[in-house]
Amino acid sequence: MSTFLFDDIIFGPVKSRRLGASLGINLLPTTGKFCNFNCIYCECGWNSGSTLKTVLPKRQDISNRLEERLLQILEENIPLDRITFAGNGEPTIHPDFANIIADTVEIRDRLVPGVKIAVLSNASQLDKPAIFDALGIVDMNILKLDSAYDQTVKLLNQPAPGYQVEQVVNGMIRYKGRFILQTLFVKGEFQGIPVDNSADNEVESWLSIVKKVNPEMVMIYTIARDTPIQTLQKIEPVKLDKIAFEVEQLGIPVQVSY
Repeated sequence: MSTFLFDDIIFGPVKSRRLGASLGINLLPTTGKFCNFNCIYCECGWNSGSTLKTVLPKRQDISNRLEERLLQILEENIPLDRITFAGNGEPTIHPDFANIIADTVEIRDRLVPGVKIAVLSNASQLDKPAIFDALGIVDMNILKLDSAYDQTVKLLNQPAPGYQVEQVVNGMIRYKGRFILQTLFVKGEFQGIPVDNSADNEVESWLSIVKKVNPEMVMIYTIARDTPIQTLQKIEPVKLDKIAFEVEQLGIPVQVSY
């Protein structure tokens, strides 16, 4: 198993499958994954117990580094489409997440007002008012939901105790369509248990949630890098296209990444 970790607080710009030229912000340790999910397909590998004792980057350090890098990008005339909160785990678990978002909006507005701010989140903390509000002020609030079934999410994403699809869906509804839904489709097995969230029953139930939450866009994709286990397979482009067509029938734009 090989994994892909971001080795700095600010990285890029990198060419993203979904976001174009993206300057990344990693609010988490650079030595291992730090997340309240432990997805079996995660390119960052498994959560590492050692990262729990790692000091997270401080708010002021993040804003200083961001401003410094943006000034360099402007000076060198480097193309930039997005500032994206991603990195080695779930960004919203940083205790200063809401304030960091506010800082980033201020810096963006001052230096690169045409660039959009995106956050890739697993949507697990929408019940926390500060997190919900912070995600609501970014340009691209990209929220994950890989299945309509708690049991499938438990297998695919291995979330922290207490996660419920219904609670996440209720949080998404509160955004009144101002968010982007992202779903990774994959098939295979984990610990001898088959998993395939692209199966017909899975897609049908997922589509009912898509219709209910009515996002401004849906992003669907499949694995692109190595995964922590070797028993997973990419979903074929023809199947992703079929799922995308079903979403489009609901009147919702779709972006597909193969």
